[in-house]
Amino acid sequence: MFEEYLQKIDEPDHREKMSLVLDWVAKSYPNLDGKIAWNQPMFTDHGTYIIGFSHFKNNFAVAPEQYTMNKFKQDIEESGYTYTKNFVRIGWNEEVDYGLLKKFIDFNIQDKADMTLFWRK
Repeated sequence: MFEEYLQKIDEPDHREKMSLVLDWVAKSYPNLDGKIAWNQPMFTDHGTYIIGFSHFKNNFAVAPEQYTMNKFKQDIEESGYTYTKNFVRIGWNEEVDYGLLKKFIDFNIQDKADMTLFWRK
């Protein structure tokens, strides 16, 4: 599903890690639709944004929306990851906290169940 995107990641280890994360989301949440938008892989549910990812030289970013970031700020801080108001940075050499990703995704699916817009207002 994301092969073309992954091939643009030059470093093989980074490509493999990103692939593992995207595969985990796709397998864990088969009801979500995976797509590339704004040059990044993302997952949607009934046309609304759930979570997106992007890669950088030193890390990859997880973007569950600012509202969700605020909701789970303590969990993010406890993870030890660096973050901004819009995304969490996971270093290429850091372990992926799949439990944190699950919290983001589960919350967004439930909270946005009746939403008809792509992004929250």
